[in-house]
Amino acid sequence: MSSRPTPLVIGIAGGSGSGKTTVANVVMQRVGAENIAYLPHDAYYKELGHLPPNQRAQINFDHPDSLENELMIQHIQALRAYQPVALPVYDFSTDSRTDKISEVKPQRIIIVEGILIFAVPDLRKMFDLKIFVDTDADIRLIRRLQRDISERGRSTESVIKQYLSTVRPMHLEFVEPSKRYADVIIPEGGFNAAALDLVVARLEALLR
Repeated sequence: MSSRPTPLVIGIAGGSGSGKTTVANVVMQRVGAENIAYLPHDAYYKELGHLPPNQRAQINFDHPDSLENELMIQHIQALRAYQPVALPVYDFSTDSRTDKISEVKPQRIIIVEGILIFAVPDLRKMFDLKIFVDTDADIRLIRRLQRDISERGRSTESVIKQYLSTVRPMHLEFVEPSKRYADVIIPEGGFNAAALDLVVARLEALLR
């Protein structure tokens, strides 16, 4: 066990709809998913099943306090020690955590992806490489609309209301300022082939 190299922990942050997941998927496809343990921050939303739907709808899901950051830190520490973790499974259509879990096995590379991962100091300290995906606000809003309507059963009106009431204010308060902590900033996300080539080349070199 002691002869194993310490896994590399990569954080991929950026605003909602910026293309973080696309960047993570490109990296996993090109480096090899079998070499990567993937932890999405939005799997760690706090359990709200005990609250009635009308109260759940009032929760600010774009604030760092809405997530179990300590649990994510524990999971990163476990994966770095080559121990598997039980990733929570969250249901965004009901704003509640399900009874299911997804086992994540330890790998040489750990990718952590989320809007607020650089805005939480104790979580930010866990990353060996911090990547921020920087995309224009209008593109991010359009992508969020398309995703929340098609994948999460939301109405156009509810998505826009949430964007104006919490998503945009929290982006300006937490997400945008956290960009200064990034080691690498990728404009245009998954469409920036040159930046992705550099990141992938670096990871492949580490694996060799």
